[in-house]
Amino acid sequence: MNWSQNPAVDTLIVGGGQAGLAIGYWLAQEGSSFLIVDENARTGDSWRQRWDSLRLFTPGKYDGLPGAPFPGDRLSFPTKDELADYLEDYKRRFDLPIVHNVRVDGLESDGDGFQVTSGQRSWHARNVVIATGGYRVPKTPAFAGKLSADILQLHSQDYKNPSQLQPGPVLVVGLGNSGAEIALEVSGSHPTAVAGGPGGELPVRHGRAAARFVLPVIRFAGLHVLTLDTPVGRKVAPKFMQKAAPLIRTRTKELRAAGVELLPRVTGVRDGYPEVGGDIQTVKPANVIWCTGYRDDYSWVRVPVVDGAGRLLQKRGVVADVPGVFFIGQEFLFAAASATLPGVGRDARYLARRVAAPRSSGLVNV
Repeated sequence: MNWSQNPAVDTLIVGGGQAGLAIGYWLAQEGSSFLIVDENARTGDSWRQRWDSLRLFTPGKYDGLPGAPFPGDRLSFPTKDELADYLEDYKRRFDLPIVHNVRVDGLESDGDGFQVTSGQRSWHARNVVIATGGYRVPKTPAFAGKLSADILQLHSQDYKNPSQLQPGPVLVVGLGNSGAEIALEVSGSHPTAVAGGPGGELPVRHGRAAARFVLPVIRFAGLHVLTLDTPVGRKVAPKFMQKAAPLIRTRTKELRAAGVELLPRVTGVRDGYPEVGGDIQTVKPANVIWCTGYRDDYSWVRVPVVDGAGRLLQKRGVVADVPGVFFIGQEFLFAAASATLPGVGRDARYLARRVAAPRSSGLVNV
């Protein structure tokens, strides 16, 4: 079918990463008609575009999507390119319909469904699944613009490897997993400091032994204990969304051993240089790498899916006030593992049943 001629589809999935592919798989099992649109040129490109040395924190045995285990050593930690190739093969294996190079810029109700637009192209759909296909905007503090023009600034989204950096010290801002991994890597070629505090640390060394004995326990907790169905999960969820994830592979111990200086968080800029800590210490890096995360921009969604504070108005991915709109791949959509490879398949199966259900069945409102 020529999808460029304003076609009508039963379900349009915005985003062709692991979340979009997983729900596509389950919709196919339900016999539903659907189309996935993705802004990248190839399936898996959202992973290919990340920094060169990135490896997954979960072992291969937990990295497969529904119907297709991840190939190879079950206790190894795949590279980002290996995962990207797996996702591309997954699309081919299950013949999932995807249109690439589509950056969605509008979603609005048109009476009997929804109109989704991308430039001059548009689709009519009875259902729309937003599979982390919103605009993810890199977050940097407002004072970043006040840094000296001599300082090279990169967001982690744009960092690939140390060859991008100019000679001299590097300040990595943000001590989540991305910040820790990148700081350790650049410390091999540049004097490096990292500013910020971790949100906790894995208490044991990451690796094959952890994959065998420790990560299964963490996975079980993330899937079955820390969920919106349990009191402890409901209590943890708001804090989980606000705090950085615990350091997993590269902990503060490994950073110190590599000579990385640990600094308090950056609080501002003085005379063109970052200030850190309550005592306003000024540091003078030649490079700053902002590992400060992202924010979701749903301004293109012109139906009421967020509240005044920007929170999604959904329950387990179902937007009850706008029947036919669904979310998947979000942090703590249902469980702590919802935005991860181990968790997205279960959420996809749950949502696929509700997407495929007739509106009158009541399933869409659970």
